[in-house]
Amino acid sequence: ISLVRDEILDTFRSLGFEIAWGPEVELESNNFEKLAFPPDHPATDMQDTFWVQVANAPGDLRTLLRTHTSSVQVREMSTHTPPLAIVSGGAVYRRDDDVTHSPMFHQVEGFYVARDVSFAELKGVLTAFVHRLYGEGTPVRFRPSYFPFVEPGAEADVGCVFCSPDDGSRAVCRVCKGTGWLEVLGCGMIHPDVLEHCGIDQERYTGFAFGLGVERVAMLRYGIPDIRVLYENDPRFLAQF
Repeated sequence: ISLVRDEILDTFRSLGFEIAWGPEVELESNNFEKLAFPPDHPATDMQDTFWVQVANAPGDLRTLLRTHTSSVQVREMSTHTPPLAIVSGGAVYRRDDDVTHSPMFHQVEGFYVARDVSFAELKGVLTAFVHRLYGEGTPVRFRPSYFPFVEPGAEADVGCVFCSPDDGSRAVCRVCKGTGWLEVLGCGMIHPDVLEHCGIDQERYTGFAFGLGVERVAMLRYGIPDIRVLYENDPRFLAQF
């Protein structure tokens, strides 16, 4: 996980992004409210979130284990003036546990805010990232999708790295289920409300943001079928790397 996280961060740093870090115990306002999550959004439910009681804190101060690294975006935009090109990585927490989900996992999130930023620049940056991570010529596509903190939003897919239409393996590929595509990240143009909540003039600046799961990239790269083996610390598994 550390190897893959550092490689992803280094790739974005080579594209001009600066690396920033944030706390894993986060304010509710930074994790949800300033990212334009409505109060009744499912992500704020007890079933998705680990709430934390901070000793001697004011009664109205609500804190939690961050559910995404997007809270770093809020912190950076609230304390710095654009142009900003920031990428961050680290552990996040959600109440989820099965072969493809873990209560703790790792994300990399990045954003770029400046004058006249467009979706074309978002596509250019992420396509360059994919080509550096998976190799030149790797196909990339963007599908419309919904996230509360971006508008418009999209999912970015890459061509399946495990099968090829030329050798007939795609029809039976279990990884991409025969589609030829693998979802790798979510992205979109930063919602004007998020800019406003962070004190950035939405009439002067626009920006894009993206986020991806480190474990998913690691599982695809190393052919790991069950996310839980990444945390069991079995020396027979670790010795393979």
